Amino acid sequence: MTAPAELLADLAQHLGADAVGWAAAQVPAGAVDEYARWLADGRHAGMSYLERQLPVRADPSLRLSGVGSVLVLGVSHAFEPPPPPPGGIRVGRVARYAWTPDYHDQLQPLLTRLESEAAALGVRARGYVDHGPVMERLFASGAFLGWRGKSGMTISTKLGAFVTLAVLLTDLPFEGATEPHPDRCGRCFRCVAACPTNAIGEDRAIDARRCISYLTIEHRGPTPHEFRTAMGEWLFGCDVCSEVCPWSHKAGPLAKFLKPQPELAHPDLSAFFGIGEREFGRRFAGTAFLRPRRKGMARNALTVLGNTRAPAGWPLLLAGMTDPAPEVREAAVWALGQWGERTSVEAMRADPDETVRSSAARVLAGPT
Repeated sequence: MTAPAELLADLAQHLGADAVGWAAAQVPAGAVDEYARWLADGRHAGMSYLERQLPVRADPSLRLSGVGSVLVLGVSHAFEPPPPPPGGIRVGRVARYAWTPDYHDQLQPLLTRLESEAAALGVRARGYVDHGPVMERLFASGAFLGWRGKSGMTISTKLGAFVTLAVLLTDLPFEGATEPHPDRCGRCFRCVAACPTNAIGEDRAIDARRCISYLTIEHRGPTPHEFRTAMGEWLFGCDVCSEVCPWSHKAGPLAKFLKPQPELAHPDLSAFFGIGEREFGRRFAGTAFLRPRRKGMARNALTVLGNTRAPAGWPLLLAGMTDPAPEVREAAVWALGQWGERTSVEAMRADPDETVRSSAARVLAGPT
């Protein structure tokens, strides 16, 4: 590596990255074709922005002219579970990366520092934390940080599957081997077999239409009925494929840069009811919970309560019946049906929203 490349890699580790590596800033035509087929199959669900971003993902030079190499940073979010805070209605599970304040906000200052240091070294650079149109997982493999597992996730022999990626595009020429990290999955299919909704394809790609992470975070409106029971206790996101990965077990809890917060790992479900979106935004500012918004989190909470039938959640089912958001009232109808509360479901047949009325009729007609 050149001296600037070594200095930037060393600084990234000093600032908190658990693993770093350099990759060539090239996206093979085969990878672009594969991604385009995934989009054409509709497996990106409602994330239409991914279609618009395809040209930029295929050509990193559209983000940084003259780009030659990419510094890839791996940051562990393999946390030890914190104890739940006292009080509240704390039912349901949250994906580990959301146990800490939004990692985008936490990692951006690190990238900004690297950009500044690069400029001082005469290097043009631009950083992204997975919200930018960059193929981070492809570059992670090229940087030898890990490989694309059967789950579609980046897996590292050091960090396991609980790894957050960030990249620094630079105009430094790439010097080094271009072979990707070898596949260490072997004959293991635990992630595929464990997926509650069969969302993992044979091509190591996720069908977002079936993925619990998508359904609890990005999906808008009522949750598809066919996946509600399989969602189990997942309130926000899903970690099943990462949890069962043997490499995650070998890695153990390693997170150092990111820190979990008990209130995020074990949120009080009642915080999603009886407030408006603006108050919700103030209360959960700087957290991943803003993505599905208040009504999405309330919808998810009712799905969890329908699956767990946790007695402490009964007041929230009642609150859900009069929630201003139709998708929340619809979720309340389903949850009430799971509890066998037919009288309450019958009352929802007079709801002003057709979706809610239809759900009530469906519950009353038979098993959900």
